[in-house]
Amino acid sequence: MNAAFDKLLIANRGEIAVRIVRAAKELGLKTVAVYSDADAQSLAVQMADEAVRIGPAHATKSYLSVDAILQAAADSGAGAVHPGYGFLSENADFAERVEAAGLVFVGPTPHAIRTMGDKAAARAAAMKAGVPTVPGSAGVVTDPDTAIEVAKDIGYPIMIKASAGGGGRGIRVAQDEAELRQQFATATAEAQAAFGNGEVYLERFIRQARHIEVQILGDGQRVVHCFERECSLQRRRQKVWEEAPSAAISEATRAALCESALRLANAVAYRGAGTLEYLYDDDTREFFFIEMNTRIQVEHPITEMITGVDLVKEMLRIALGQPLRLKQEDIRLTGAAIEVRINAENAAKNFMPSPGLVSQLVVPGGPGVRFDTMLFPGYTVPAYYDSLLGKLIVHDTDRASALARMRRALGELKVEGIHTTIALHRALCDDADVAKAAFHTGFLETWLAANPLADATAPLVKVPA
Repeated sequence: MNAAFDKLLIANRGEIAVRIVRAAKELGLKTVAVYSDADAQSLAVQMADEAVRIGPAHATKSYLSVDAILQAAADSGAGAVHPGYGFLSENADFAERVEAAGLVFVGPTPHAIRTMGDKAAARAAAMKAGVPTVPGSAGVVTDPDTAIEVAKDIGYPIMIKASAGGGGRGIRVAQDEAELRQQFATATAEAQAAFGNGEVYLERFIRQARHIEVQILGDGQRVVHCFERECSLQRRRQKVWEEAPSAAISEATRAALCESALRLANAVAYRGAGTLEYLYDDDTREFFFIEMNTRIQVEHPITEMITGVDLVKEMLRIALGQPLRLKQEDIRLTGAAIEVRINAENAAKNFMPSPGLVSQLVVPGGPGVRFDTMLFPGYTVPAYYDSLLGKLIVHDTDRASALARMRRALGELKVEGIHTTIALHRALCDDADVAKAAFHTGFLETWLAANPLADATAPLVKVPA
């Protein structure tokens, strides 16, 4: 890849748009923010060198409009597009359109996105590369009768997963043959509605799995890893709390896990930042590849904290045509980091979204504390998008110290005017099982049922109609 550009368009919003603006400016690049009508006063718009309106509030007419984004790039003279995460970030057709317009797509090739973004295809690629996968179907399963035959070899309970799925959607668990037949139809219909692709595949359901993922960087010729993160604290398969490194695995398992990630990323000549996700079985101490995210992850800051590698800047350097600067032996794991996602949600009311006017914001500080956000006092959180407001990240010499630092930082953080998940994270910091890292992907759901949170008392300001 031989590319050069001096102006970057950021095809996203919120905290990740702010993060990319900052990284680009540090590299001397001009920045172009795009915005919907709901984001006209956003922090990314204020920080970027230029801003271009791309449509009304609804994402389908703005952040998901390929034509609008490409027109904004043409109008602004941008030479590259960074998709961030979500929206069009893992859309191979979008990456192709960007490149066809003579622009640089800051990410992997369309081929890599298609191969690794399709879960069934990624699974097949992993098996070919000798990377362990969860026992399951060899590929897509097209009808319930075939599913039942495959399940006889895999065993129950079994997961039905959308091949084109993401964000925890398009997944069903069946306990027996009758439930598999029923859930198969439901899963395929849901996959078609959510992703425009009704294909599904089957996997063994691991009852108490941990979710562990490996961060990689590649330039299309060479790949390095930046160690692993654990993301087992989830609600409805959405990550809530992330850590790096995982407290659950041994050094030998860490080495094997990261080596398998390199093997698979090299097999597809990966370019840019990517994350290979695994399930880790606490009982058998086995790990299994499940999918790859061909983009920057929400939780990338904890990897940056333990390695000192600025992942977004490295993405941009690679997109500029520079060879990967990092050698594997230069990337060292230091200390421990924790990230908690601060969402505009009322945890006491089944995590009901809470858009509105932020009347006050107090950001914690001190050594090893970082808050990635798009908030500022007077900002109105719109009701149209994901509820993520920002991420509070801490780093210290070990996990116990990082947990103490997180507890302190959460005590300082104040977001008033809307409900947030700050209280949830304060409670998790004080939990004995969390202190011991004794959790799995189903832990938080059970914990929430046993630990109801009190309703927030902060005065609320309704979003203007």
